[in-house]
Parts: sequence; structure tokens; C-alpha cells
Amino acid sequence: MNNFIITTDTTSDLPAAYVEQHQIGTLSLTYTINDTTYSWEHPLPVKEFYDCMRQGSLPTTSQANPEEAAAVFEKIINEQNADILHIAFSSGLSGSYNSARLAAEELSEKYPDRKIIVIDSLCASLGEGLLVHKAVTLKEQGHTLEETADWLESNKLHLVHNFTVNDLFHLYRGGRVSKTAAFLGTMISLKPLLHVDDEGHLIPLSKVRGRKKSLIALVDAMEKQIGSWRDKNDIIFISHGDCIEDAQYVADLIKDRFGYESFLINHVGPTIGAHTGPGVVALFYMGDYR
Repeated sequence: MNNFIITTDTTSDLPAAYVEQHQIGTLSLTYTINDTTYSWEHPLPVKEFYDCMRQGSLPTTSQANPEEAAAVFEKIINEQNADILHIAFSSGLSGSYNSARLAAEELSEKYPDRKIIVIDSLCASLGEGLLVHKAVTLKEQGHTLEETADWLESNKLHLVHNFTVNDLFHLYRGGRVSKTAAFLGTMISLKPLLHVDDEGHLIPLSKVRGRKKSLIALVDAMEKQIGSWRDKNDIIFISHGDCIEDAQYVADLIKDRFGYESFLINHVGPTIGAHTGPGVVALFYMGDYR
């Protein structure tokens, strides 16, 4: 029987309509801004979140704990009598994967007839979302839980994440660049290109001068990394920190250069946006290497 439910963290940044359409379970990572804590169930509108950051507010985030993960999984087991495939936020960026793994181990003893597989996506934002989308597609094609999990494990390191930010301050606050680099880079309008590596960590790749060049650099990197997947990508994912025009500009560049027509564009959610700030643009696709 193909009776399993796909779950993921809210860091996958998938649109709510997509989550509802495909009946994806969500494990909420909370965030706090201006002394108020929000979640997937009780969110702050994304535009308001980024406006608060532009006005100087500094949000904080929290990972999901094992008890919260167990509650999500157990509800699915009890209400839907289904197995679970959980696609977790990168272990290189959060402890939420480990929380989900511990919850799955505990519930496997309590419900020995139910199977819970937890995948460390080694992905973030719509990179994690694209991996979820691949799982949804496989499930809807009739693949089993095990077949879907095996494909994800075999291919997750082909899921490329490249992104750029408009303001180095938030990367400095998160320890990704030094204070000096942030100050000097801002002075001369340096825009870093970063990616998520094979260990799921956020790593700087290069720097270019000027916003437009940084957006073009995302597509230039795609040219190098896409390799044998060029004709296999059926959809490209792009996320952004309240800068839809820049995300659309990247999509248009990709259409012109590669001929792709299908895109999913959505906001970078608050959990990740807290560390990248307004103006981040991130590009996700399948390629030969990260």
C-alpha cells in the first residue's frame, strides 16, 4: 500500500496552498520578533516581518524539540493510520533533524506496526522545499515509502542552493562574515554569493560588486553546476526576502538562457529570513554538484 504521509519543517518555505493541496504535515520552527513569538499556525505576515527587520528589529529563532516532533508524528499515526516520511531541515544548520530522529525512534517502539523514516535533507528554504516536491511527485506516481526515501537519499546532494544577500549585516550577526568584512563590503557594495555545501552548511562562494551583477552571478553558477541535469529539471524554485522583482528578474534570465518555463517563487520564511535579512534571493535546482 502507498499509505504514507510526507512531513517537513516550516523552513522548507513552501506556499501554504501547496502544503494544503498535497496534504503535507508541518513541523513548526518558531521565531520571535519585537517580544512576540510566532509559528506556522500563528504567523506574522511575511511582509510585516521584513518591514520590522528593515526598521531595526532583530528576530531570534528556535529549533523544534523532540516532543514537538513526536506530537506531529503521533497525530498522523492516530488520525490517518499512515506511515511517515519526514524531510528535515539541514542538520548542518539546525538541531531539528535530530529532534525528528529521536521522536521517530521513540514512536517506533510505541507503534511497532508503523514506519517513520526521517531524511536529513542537508537543504534549506526552497531547497528543502524542492526535495519535498520531488517526494510528492514520486508518491503521486505510485512509489512506495521506501522507494521515495531511497531516491531522496541518493539524489539530495544534487540539489543545488545558491543565493545572494543585499545586506551583509545579518550574515555578520549570524557569524557568516566578519564585522570588518561586513563593514567594508557594505561600503563598496560587495554582494556575496553563498551556497549550502554537501554537509548542509552555509558557505561563502565568491563576491561581486553591485546587486544586478550578484543576481546574474546566480545564473552564471547555474550554467556551471547544472551539468547532466539540464534536460531533467522540470521546475526551478526561487525564494526571496520580500523582493519579488529581483526573484522574477532571475527567473527571466533563466528562461532566456535555459528555456525553462516552470517556476515556483515564494518568500524566504522568517526562520531563515531572520539570518539572511530582507533582499535575499535564492535559486534551487538539480545539478551535478552543489
